This record gives sequence, structure tokens and C-alpha cells, in this order.
Amino acid sequence: MMKYYKTLRWIGLLLMIPVMVFAEQARLTRSGIIIVGSGEHVRAFEPFRGSLDGGQGYADAVNRYKKTFGDAVNVYCMIIPTAVAIYCPDEAKEWTKDQRSTVRNIYERLSDSVTAVDLFDTMDKHAGEDIYSRTDHHWAPLGAYYAAQQFASLAGVPFADLSTYEKHVIHDYVGTMYRFSRDAAVKNAPEDFVYYVPTDVDYTTTYIRYQLGKNRKVVSEKAPEEGHFFYDYEDGSSAAYMTFMHGDLNTTKVKTSTRNGRRLLILKDSYGNAIPAYLFHSFEEIHVVDCRYFTKNIVHYVQKNDVTDILFANNAGHAYSAVTHQAYNRYLEQ
Repeated sequence: MMKYYKTLRWIGLLLMIPVMVFAEQARLTRSGIIIVGSGEHVRAFEPFRGSLDGGQGYADAVNRYKKTFGDAVNVYCMIIPTAVAIYCPDEAKEWTKDQRSTVRNIYERLSDSVTAVDLFDTMDKHAGEDIYSRTDHHWAPLGAYYAAQQFASLAGVPFADLSTYEKHVIHDYVGTMYRFSRDAAVKNAPEDFVYYVPTDVDYTTTYIRYQLGKNRKVVSEKAPEEGHFFYDYEDGSSAAYMTFMHGDLNTTKVKTSTRNGRRLLILKDSYGNAIPAYLFHSFEEIHVVDCRYFTKNIVHYVQKNDVTDILFANNAGHAYSAVTHQAYNRYLEQ
């Protein structure tokens, strides 16, 4: 009889194992960050908090740009999925809103004359690759490559294969998700930050740098100056994503050796920083404007620089923020 009860006890313990693993694989931190996995495979991401109402404002702003510039400028809308939409397991979906349906709601509200760059199928296809950082709230440069490839196809411009790029690696990278979550599992799971530098194309990068005051408002700007597009960071740096253009506090103009009469303006948040370098073979010029820091009238800017294409490239969270579409509307008027 004792042997029978011991057997039942072991069966009971075995039945509990999946529950224990289940709890370890998906958990919510006190700061609201979702953590999945363990050890070197741990992944942290922010829940999505967007709503359908917020999406309407963003679609209206994009449509307004197309109406303003008409047939003279091609307008594209790329809403970049965040990691939670690609990697969130079923047991954690109660902690986040449905990003896919709300993002597609924006696309459904776009004018027929605006080209949607819907990335969900592309990101799903490559989900087994390192397309999102595990320890940072941004996507990885490889994810931006696949997005740029899809955009270039829709825009009808040349696109260089990744094999032609020079690969760079920053080791022992732990990004923003440790600061957001303060979770030791994230801190103890560093990753490689891998980015790619284009070859066989010449380019010069010019910046207008901004200085911020209180409330992160632009209080002054510097005269245009040439600089690097890529900035070097040492292994272990938590700022590796700032490799591109040294961050967001600037308006950037990249003049390339490509000659096809196409000049692109990217209206973006920090996710968009990883896109331009993949398009140096695709456009004669690439202008990059952040959705938070721009002091000029965008109509005059487009006309002055003979822009032929505008790409809105914002992550899903910013696309659903009223602050974002209000800023884009203000750029048309200021």
C-alpha cells in the first residue's frame, strides 16, 4: 500500500511539472513588462496598449499628407509590429491588447492612393531569426532589413542583398528592457547586436542637430554639419541601437551615389532609424525626420528637396499615440 501511495505521489509531482514550467515561461513584472523563456533565451517585451480610436487619427494624418502632395509624391504607410505581436505566447495574451487587428484597422482606413506596407506576414515568416532584440524594446537591424526589402519592392526601386553588406557585431548587449523591468533574468541574458553597413555605394550624411529643454521640447538647433551615419559602440554598451545616426535628436539627409531620380523622406520614430542604410542603393537622397523633433514646415521641406516618396515608419505603439498624429499634422502647418 505504501508503494502505491509513493507511486501516486510521483505521478502527482510529474503532473505539476508543466504547470511550473508554464509559470516560468511567461510572467508579468511589477512594471508591466512581459518576460518569456529563461536563461540565455529569455525575452522581454512591452504589452501593446493601442486602441481602434487612436488608429483613426494616424490614418487621417497619413491621408492628409497624400492629399496635400497629390500625385507628385508617393506616400507609404509602414506600421512596424513590436515584439509582443510576434512572440507573445497564448498564456500571456491576457496582458496585452490585440496588436494585429488594431494595426490592420489603420490600413483599412487609408486612402486607396496610399500604399500600405503591412509587415506582419514578413515578420512571421522570419520569426525564427534574430529580427527583434530580446533585451531591448526595438526590433533588430535584421528585422529592419526585411521591412526595407518589402518597402523597396512596393516602391519599385533597386535593393541590395544582405550578402553585399559588411557585418558588424557588438557583443554582450543588454538594452532598455532591463531598465524598464529591473528583472535580473534580462540582465543576465546579454545578446549580440548585429548591424550591417552597405558597400559598393558612396554616401554623405548631413545633420541638423537639436537641443531639448524641459518637457523634451526643441529649444535650439545647430547649423547643418556632416557626420557619420554609423557610430561605433563598444561591447557591453547598452546604447548599441544608437549606432544609427546617433539617435533621434536630428534631421538627417543622406546623399548617395545612386542615380534614379528618387528622393525619399522617412517620417519615423526610433524604430525607423534602422531602415535608411538598407535603402542607400535605392534612392538618390534619403531624408529622415523624427515624429517628435522637427522645427520646419514639412510642405516647404518636401518642395525644397524635391522629395518624390514619403514613408511613414512608426512602431505600432506610436501609431496609436495621439501625440504622434498630432505632431505630423503640426508639421504641415508650423
